[in-house]
Amino acid sequence: MTRLFILLQHILPHHLLSRCTGLLADLRAPRWLKDQVIGVFVRFFDVDMAEAEEPDYRRYANFNAFFTRPLRPGVRPLAAADVLCPADGAISQIGRIEQGLLFQAKGRYFTAAELLGDPQRAAPFRDGHYATIYLSPRDYHRVHMPLAGKLVATTYVPGRLFSVNAATADGVDRLFARNERLVCHFETAVGPMAMVLVGAMIVAGIETVWSGRVAPPPRVPVTIDYQALPEAVALDRGAEMGRFCLGSTVILLFPEGALSWQAECMAGSAVRMGSALGSFT
Repeated sequence: MTRLFILLQHILPHHLLSRCTGLLADLRAPRWLKDQVIGVFVRFFDVDMAEAEEPDYRRYANFNAFFTRPLRPGVRPLAAADVLCPADGAISQIGRIEQGLLFQAKGRYFTAAELLGDPQRAAPFRDGHYATIYLSPRDYHRVHMPLAGKLVATTYVPGRLFSVNAATADGVDRLFARNERLVCHFETAVGPMAMVLVGAMIVAGIETVWSGRVAPPPRVPVTIDYQALPEAVALDRGAEMGRFCLGSTVILLFPEGALSWQAECMAGSAVRMGSALGSFT
């Protein structure tokens, strides 16, 4: 079944499916259908609505509003650690970048240069540190800052939209370097940090707090230099930086010697936004 699932992903029209999903997820009517779809989703994925600022799923305007719902104040307290987990989910992989290579799964690797779409910006991470965090459909889908940072640049990198679950990570070479993604470069107290928001099958969109929905441009990379803009984008530790319209993956990259990961943070560990992820060295 897994091999069939992987094969189907290679032949399905990724972008058409995802854009159609996005249109449906933004629909507000008919209300009864919207409520039924969200209700089925809540029950099937066992979504904890008690944590939401609005616990009644029927009061959300559309599926995307429900999926990117804010949480009640205080349900994700920030740990005292230097580096926080940016999202709810599970750690897919975490560790060192070895001569520019990031481990994906089962003998599969991809390079930092491929992931970021820019060899020059990837250079500081050649022997650095990385963490890959998978957000499942039931998780909270807003992404927050692991530490305070000033936005330097973003790069939209076009690509496929394979699923990013464990089965696909095991079976598709260079998965995260092939999928559509938004790369966000920040300057922090420990040097450069890259946050990569990876798109996936039926992910209806990626949003940031500074630019809103990242609408796919023509199928070429697009870089925006935020240092050239009159007003800097600076975000505090724990502040929201973006969100996914349906689940996906966040990858963090830090330079060599910047930090050490928490001992309890390992592949397969469940994590929550604001929990301790690493400490400065």
